[in-house]
Amino acid sequence: MIVDKSGSPLTATENIKPDTRHGVILYVEDVSVSFDGFKALNDLNLYINDGELRCLIGANGAGKTTLMDVITGKTRPDKGKVNFGQQIDLLKLDESEIAKAGIGRKFQKPTVFEALSVFENIELSLAGDKGILTSLFHKLSGEQRDRIGEILQTIGLMKEAYYPAGRLSHGQKQWLEIGMLLAAEPRVLLVDEPVAGMTGQETERTAELLTSLAGKHSVIVVEHDMAFVRSIARKVTVLHQGSVLAEGSMSEIQANPEVIKVYLGEDGGSAEKTVGAQA
Repeated sequence: MIVDKSGSPLTATENIKPDTRHGVILYVEDVSVSFDGFKALNDLNLYINDGELRCLIGANGAGKTTLMDVITGKTRPDKGKVNFGQQIDLLKLDESEIAKAGIGRKFQKPTVFEALSVFENIELSLAGDKGILTSLFHKLSGEQRDRIGEILQTIGLMKEAYYPAGRLSHGQKQWLEIGMLLAAEPRVLLVDEPVAGMTGQETERTAELLTSLAGKHSVIVVEHDMAFVRSIARKVTVLHQGSVLAEGSMSEIQANPEVIKVYLGEDGGSAEKTVGAQA
């Protein structure tokens, strides 16, 4: 059951319309997570605005993956609040309910049905709770076909619509998985290292794709490739030891004394180079 912060049930219609009257679609407040005494998140506060593109960077162990796990219901925090808009308490929902509420996640390694066509992969994502066989033999409405066509156009795979997904390049599989998420019409997209293993051309196309999604969707990107982050970043959040160390534009982050101190110690040097190597 999906409920609001007071515990009152929300209808299916309400749960995909988070209250964003204050401009914020995701509230993460005072969240802490410990694993065997290690604090993966430490009183972390993060606010994502409706329709924004946010990049999360930080060294390994900074808390990026744990944060995404908390938002999507995979990990329960020891304390804190996580709300989708003002009224939906994500900590009262399980992973499937959070996905239905409008938060989609793409992991680093693409997971597509390689024996099925690109079109069929997206069709399955439109199907909701139907089984695979039922979905594939279900006759699509004209509106559903139009929606799949729009998604194929968005992810740049119109020509490959009837190719088996297994024939796609690594980058194309990443785009297909993003398309499969879009089929569920999420308001928030969490994207983990989208350009790992991509060619330069695929990386450039991915930057264009993610940038185009912002506005209609809120997009949170975790990435280690600082050249890619610079190409898409409007606002960057730096995590360190489970907390937010700094936020701002990429140029502000690279000039931030706290970031320089954490990544460079007392030896000085180039913040951009070091953050790029370690984030």
